[in-house]
Amino acid sequence: MTDWSAISNGATGAGTLVLALATFASVRSSNRSARVAERALSLGMRPVLVPARLEDREEKIFWSDDHYEKLRGGHVVATIDGENIYLAMSVRNVGNGIGVLQGWHVEARDQNLSIEPRDLALFREQTRDLYVPPGDLSFWQAGLRDPEDERYKIAHNAIVNREAFIVHLLYSDHEGGQRTITRFAAFPISEERWLSSVSKHWFLDRHDGQ
Repeated sequence: MTDWSAISNGATGAGTLVLALATFASVRSSNRSARVAERALSLGMRPVLVPARLEDREEKIFWSDDHYEKLRGGHVVATIDGENIYLAMSVRNVGNGIGVLQGWHVEARDQNLSIEPRDLALFREQTRDLYVPPGDLSFWQAGLRDPEDERYKIAHNAIVNREAFIVHLLYSDHEGGQRTITRFAAFPISEERWLSSVSKHWFLDRHDGQ
């Protein structure tokens, strides 16, 4: 005789299995879609800084002690005035999000540049936020006034001897996320003029850090 009870139980179990597999596939697909959407949103807010173009407009940069410099597009200010050192750099944001400069680190140029980002503990915090709009230009500036500061010594030596030096900029999006370190080089092209170039970006809030 046909065991209809067993057949019914088997059919119910098979149906449950099919439903479970369909649910699992749907959840995976939803999670994948959510990750893609999150990634797209992240890219839409990410700032990426590079040197400004030479034809970009000139900026007038002021420091808190009333010192000022004219900064041309694509150029770097590296000036010693008395015992003070003034640094500034013209930058352009080629990313889609607003960039907010958070900190900086200056070091001597090394022919064997590291592929690893600098420790955040090395960075000096900006005394005020500097914003770089997407698709537009702005600037970074810093002042060094303590001759015992190692960064002062590095900058002073580079300026006096007309040697290239490295500037690491730490910045984020306008919400403080998507922290990025970009490594710039400042190099002299005459007795008065310095230009900049970029060689590396580190996206700190990504799992791979690259």
